[in-house]
Amino acid sequence: MSDSAVRAAFAFQANWARTLGAPFTERLIVAVAGVIDGSTAVGARVLGWPGEPVADALVLRLLGGLNALVRAGALPRLAAAYPPNPLPEHDFIAGRVAAALADPRLLPWLDSPPQTNEVGRSGVLMPGLMAIAAATGLPLRLFELGASAGLNLRLDHYGYDFNGLTVGPADAAVRLVPAWSGSPPPDVPVAVVARAGVDRAPVDLRRDADRLLAYVWPDQPDRVARLDAAIAAFLADPVPIVGADAADWVEDQVALLPGTATVVLHSIAFQYFPAASQARIAKHMEALGAAATVAAPLAWLRFEFETAADLPTLRLRLWPDGEDRLLARAHPHGASVAWLG
Repeated sequence: MSDSAVRAAFAFQANWARTLGAPFTERLIVAVAGVIDGSTAVGARVLGWPGEPVADALVLRLLGGLNALVRAGALPRLAAAYPPNPLPEHDFIAGRVAAALADPRLLPWLDSPPQTNEVGRSGVLMPGLMAIAAATGLPLRLFELGASAGLNLRLDHYGYDFNGLTVGPADAAVRLVPAWSGSPPPDVPVAVVARAGVDRAPVDLRRDADRLLAYVWPDQPDRVARLDAAIAAFLADPVPIVGADAADWVEDQVALLPGTATVVLHSIAFQYFPAASQARIAKHMEALGAAATVAAPLAWLRFEFETAADLPTLRLRLWPDGEDRLLARAHPHGASVAWLG
């Protein structure tokens, strides 16, 4: 990939940071883009990226590494520019980030895509489960693809307020209140009777919680606090996540069970799967859907980007009829939901 494509990826991500209300992160990205060059191992690897830098979330990989080292106290000069310090001027942050890019401890962070396991996305997925429960009248079995640490598999344990419609335990450690527009989701109980997840590189929260926290932008403290609470709740009641290719796992594990709705779900993850895996997953879902019945329905709930420039959509395909519905458009972190379902 050309140097210009990589620099365009920095501009693309800076625009998203601005759109998502993260001024420090935007300024950090602009500073990195202005100083990075091939004189360091980190700079040479970033600018010589062999893949597609936007699809590979290259900039977010690098930001995660910088944040991790700052959080660990390993980059004190750069930390002076980070929140909760005042928003720094460009020159102040540029000089410090230029020095930080010489740190070889950033290189491993470029090896794999971010795993944010953004808990706010449960505020988008939960209304989707409510729509499935309303349509089927059955308890749900959840199979999450790209589950990372599995925090969103516990979404029925969280509390929600969907524009006045309260859902979930009143004493939930995690409470999500997305800015809501449109009609409310179906007001029906969601009973989850089984849950399982897969990720090519699962995050073990007993030792890797700091990795998840590193991918949360430092100027979004509410997200950091929410993730901390979700991690603590998960460790008290964990869900096992299998390390495997998503297509292998779907083919081996996802089957219909009469008396339950089988739900395959994923959020901002499918884009990272190899094209061959995406095709195999779709093929298996079509085959299962052909065998689905009213007593053993199949649901495919997807919260994903359809284009790089637009907000992600929540889509539900529900068999036996196989209808595909656009349920919502939502903020990538779940901060707002425009319900269309």
